[in-house]
Amino acid sequence: MKLDKTRKKIDKIDNEILSLFIDRLNLSRDVAEIKAKEGIPILNLQRELEILERLASKSGENSDYVRLLYSTIFDISRSLQHDIINGGGEISDLISRCASSLPKEAKVACQGVTSSYSDFAARAMIEKAQVSFYDSFSQVFEAVDKGQAEIGVVPVENSTAGSVNEVYDLLMKYRFYIVSAINLHIDHCLLAVDGADLRDIKKVYSHPQALLQCSNFISEKGFEPIPYFNTAGAAKMVAEKQDKTIAAIASRRTGEEFGLSILAEKIQNSKANSTRFIAVSKKLIIPEKADKISVTFTLSHTTGSLYRTLSRFAANGLNLTKIESRPIADTNFEYYFYLDCQGSVKNEKTRRLLNSLSKELESFSFLGNYSETQL
Repeated sequence: MKLDKTRKKIDKIDNEILSLFIDRLNLSRDVAEIKAKEGIPILNLQRELEILERLASKSGENSDYVRLLYSTIFDISRSLQHDIINGGGEISDLISRCASSLPKEAKVACQGVTSSYSDFAARAMIEKAQVSFYDSFSQVFEAVDKGQAEIGVVPVENSTAGSVNEVYDLLMKYRFYIVSAINLHIDHCLLAVDGADLRDIKKVYSHPQALLQCSNFISEKGFEPIPYFNTAGAAKMVAEKQDKTIAAIASRRTGEEFGLSILAEKIQNSKANSTRFIAVSKKLIIPEKADKISVTFTLSHTTGSLYRTLSRFAANGLNLTKIESRPIADTNFEYYFYLDCQGSVKNEKTRRLLNSLSKELESFSFLGNYSETQL
């Protein structure tokens, strides 16, 4: 059989499937109206499983494909029913009441000390940031939680060293809103006290992420890498010690702040090295030009549950830019999923999707719709 004849047969079947699929969607609308009238829950998992088993048993070697197809059809049907029965929802209500611009002046919590990368990111996002510094990321979140700061600024990932897992765990724990983000280009320098020479250096101190980002240089020079709580904190310590055998990895700006000499510049493994920082708040703020959405959720232990959830975003034209999984404490290999996608909650379809997922998934949190700038 020639290819064009086979394709014509496929086209004919596709038209038949399309017509039947539209009929099924119309029946789903009828079901939604009946459920709304009689107060019946949208999800009937037992019925879905019975249908899957019945159809799979009739499909022979194609049973796995049939399960996948009908699982997707069920997801679409439920989404349609949510749209009809729950035109709004908690997330829509929350969005309708939120602020539309970041404060020009605010108390901001950062990890580290003055002149750190977090400090620079905070001042780039908040015009008149009143920055307070803390030793750890958890203390930054605690400061926001207790009202000691309105905004917390923390790094979430680096283009070379990857995700800052501790921050993602804290996001899962506190469920603060992400209200802004900035992608900061990172040029690392090797900093030491005046009079020190590269040949003098034995140990190098910096944040673990910075040490990873500069691992090639450190290995090449034979330095011993020593983790420190913050890049700028490491530079401050080196300045205070006045020991010519130790150095810090931090920014040029940090070196100037603490009066250190630059022994080497741009020592990171990648010239395109950048770190993404986010601003978190207990108050939801969605700027007018917000174009990135973040959510977190958990899923049931069923085959294809993650695939089907992600496909809902694709079906709504939302491009996924990141997905991160983190273990849930005190569970047997259960995970939270953190997801970023491009989009705006001003779009009605997007709001409906978020409302639907918040009702269907075991646990779902909308973490914000914000803009991300490049520096």
